[in-house]
Amino acid sequence: MNKFIETLKNIWKIDELRNRILFTLAILFVYRLGSYIVLPGVNYEALELATSGRNASDILGLINTFTGGAFNKGAIFALGIMPYITASIIIQLLGFAVPYFQRLQQKEGESGRKKITQITRLLTVAITLVQGSSYLAYVSSQGAVDPNINPTVFWFSNIIILSTGTIFAMWLGEKITDRGIGNGISLLIMIGIIATLPASFVAEIQNQLAKSGLFILLGELVALFFVVLATILIVQGVRRIPIQFAKRMVGRTGNNIPVAGARDYIPLKVNAAGVMPIIFAQAIMFLPITIAGWLGGQDQATGGLLFELSNWKSLPYNILFFFLVVVFTYVYTALLVNPQQYAEFLKRQNSFIPGIKPGRQTQEYIDTLTTRITLPGSFFLGFLSILPAIIAIFGVNDGFALFFGGTSLLILVGVVLDTLQQIESYLLMRKYDGLVKSGKLKGRNSSGIQIGASM
Repeated sequence: MNKFIETLKNIWKIDELRNRILFTLAILFVYRLGSYIVLPGVNYEALELATSGRNASDILGLINTFTGGAFNKGAIFALGIMPYITASIIIQLLGFAVPYFQRLQQKEGESGRKKITQITRLLTVAITLVQGSSYLAYVSSQGAVDPNINPTVFWFSNIIILSTGTIFAMWLGEKITDRGIGNGISLLIMIGIIATLPASFVAEIQNQLAKSGLFILLGELVALFFVVLATILIVQGVRRIPIQFAKRMVGRTGNNIPVAGARDYIPLKVNAAGVMPIIFAQAIMFLPITIAGWLGGQDQATGGLLFELSNWKSLPYNILFFFLVVVFTYVYTALLVNPQQYAEFLKRQNSFIPGIKPGRQTQEYIDTLTTRITLPGSFFLGFLSILPAIIAIFGVNDGFALFFGGTSLLILVGVVLDTLQQIESYLLMRKYDGLVKSGKLKGRNSSGIQIGASM
C-alpha cells in the first residue's frame, strides 16, 4: 500500500502527466454527461421500458453496452463513437485490398496518414447519417416519440443532433490522444463499457445473496480475476524472432576493424488480431435472427434451428461462434502479418534471422511461426467468446456474465494496459520507479521491429 501511495505522489509531482490525466478525466466527464442528455421529442422512460427485456448480447444490446447505456436512453450520444470505429475498420480493410489505400497507409508517411484521417472522418459522417436514420426509426417503432411533434421536424432535427454528437465524440477522442493520456477513441469505448459494470455487479450481488449466499459470489470474483489474468497474458504474449544485422567496418581506410552487427528481434504476437475476430464473428451470428424473422412460421424446423442459433446460451450458437472466431483469427492475422513484407524489410536492412537464409526461406519461416503461435491464440479467443454463456449456466446474471469474456473484456484489458504503459513511461523518464517492481509493463505497442498494419 505504501508503494502504491508513493507512486500516486510521484505521478502528481510530474506537472505534464498530472495535467494530461486531469484533462483526460474532464473530457471523459463531458462524454458521460452527453449520455444523459435526451434527444428532443424522445420519451426516454418509454424507450427504456421497451428495451428493458432486451438481451445484452444481441446487436442492439452490444451497442448499448459500448455507449454506456446512451442507446437505450435516446441520448445525443446514442450512437457513441461506433460509426467512427466502423469507418476505421472499413478503411483498414480497404488498405489490404485497394492499392490506393495501401499506398496511403504504408508508403506516403505523414501526408498519407492525414489523407486517411480525412477520408475516415467523411466516411464517419456518411455512416452516422445512415445509422442515425435507422436509430430514429427504431425509437419511433418502440413508441417512444412524443405524438405531438411533427415527424419531419423530429427526424430532421435529431439526425443533425445525432451526427453532431458522433462527430463531437470523435473530436473528444482525438483531443484525449493529443493532450491527454492513452488512446482517446479506445478510452471512450472503455468508459462506456465500465459505466454498465456497477449496475450489473449490484444486480449480481442481490441475485447471489438471495439464492446462494456470499460464498458463491466470492467464487465468481475469484474466477473473474483469473480470467482477466489469463487475458492479460494472451494480450501481452509475444514470440520474439531474433535478427542479426550484418557486420560493419569501423575505422580509417586501410585500417578498418570489423564490428559485429547489432541484435534486435521481430515480435510476433500470440493475439495479433486483437478483438476483431470476435467482432466479425458476432456480426455473422446476428444473421440467423434476421433470417428467422423473414421466414416467420413457414418452416418450423428451420425456424427453430435459426432461433437456436440466435440464442447466445444455446449449444449450436456457441459451437458455431467458437468456430467462426478461430477462423476469423487466422484470416485477420494473415491480413495483419505479412511474412513477405518482413523478409523484404530484413533484406533491405542487410539483416537476417540466424540460421535462416534471406529471402524465401525467411518468409516461409516467419509464416510457419505465425501459423503455430496463432493456434493457441485463436483457441483462447474462441473460448473467451463463449465463456459468458458458460458462466451464465452457473446462475450468473446476463449483464455481469458478459464481463467474463468477449469483446468487453478484451477492450478493457487492452485499453488499461496501453494507458498504464504511457503513465509508466512518464515515471521512468523522470527517474521514478515504474508501476511494477520488476520487469516492464507492456501494452499493445511493443518494442522490436514493427512492420505492416497494426491495430
